[in-house]
Amino acid sequence: MPERITSLPPDRAAALAGAYDAAVAASRRRTWVGLAAFVVLTGLAAQAAEVRPWVLAAHIGRFTDYIAQILPPLTLANLPADLAEWYWGWPKWLALLGETLLMAYLGTLLGAIGGFLLCFSAAANVAGSRTACFVVRRGLEFCRTVPEIVFALLFVIAFGLGPMVGVLALAIHTTGALGKLFSEVVENIDMKPVESLTAGGAGRIETLRFAVLPQVLSNFVSYGLLRFEVNVRGAGVMGFVGAGGIGQELLVAIRNFYYADVSAILVLIILTVMAIDLGTERLRHHLLGSLR
Repeated sequence: MPERITSLPPDRAAALAGAYDAAVAASRRRTWVGLAAFVVLTGLAAQAAEVRPWVLAAHIGRFTDYIAQILPPLTLANLPADLAEWYWGWPKWLALLGETLLMAYLGTLLGAIGGFLLCFSAAANVAGSRTACFVVRRGLEFCRTVPEIVFALLFVIAFGLGPMVGVLALAIHTTGALGKLFSEVVENIDMKPVESLTAGGAGRIETLRFAVLPQVLSNFVSYGLLRFEVNVRGAGVMGFVGAGGIGQELLVAIRNFYYADVSAILVLIILTVMAIDLGTERLRHHLLGSLR
């Protein structure tokens, strides 16, 4: 019982203590009900998705056997020669990996531009009209709901094979994702500068430039760099549908059971993604510090 209640008259203290106990009991009931609902929904979802832990436990050995099978035999006594044999195709793989990075870069750049141009119309606090806000939001939802690989497959059918298809797919999906994130940042700004400029007769462009953009630019940069990391991973599998990049070579190696090539390409992709993650993290912190 709170200490303040003990200083009140006995009848008043008893009433407050009863109300406090009732509130605590109600809060505990809500917590238990929420936990029960969570457990039930999780069980239903697992059943619908056919999640069977015993099957996973029974067949997990196949996965570990495959991992062991694709790893090359490396020995300390002959390590340079073993590595040279393992990465026999490194010039070609590096070229394809560079193509993948360029796809991710261009897709992120075009998507960030599209998200930037549309986010102000999707933000309810600065949108020109409710109708425009509704239409833009639905368009952004469509762009980010359809997976990149589906867009890539459709573009391959329309335009043929090539990395341009991957760039377009990543750009559209990135526009939807960053447009949503950017608009949420805009909706959380302080509206006093906007109101001041509007009252002073500033137009929409001037208001966005001098009242909105300074408040959101650092978050825009942060989200853009994070999205580039995501797109590097996404571009890595674009080759599965003929959209260019290292994914196409990985698919060929998997289909032809070139086990050593599969592991070599996977290690190359993993190291590249790790380096990009570390680099963009430092760049993001540096830019955020300079923009604030």
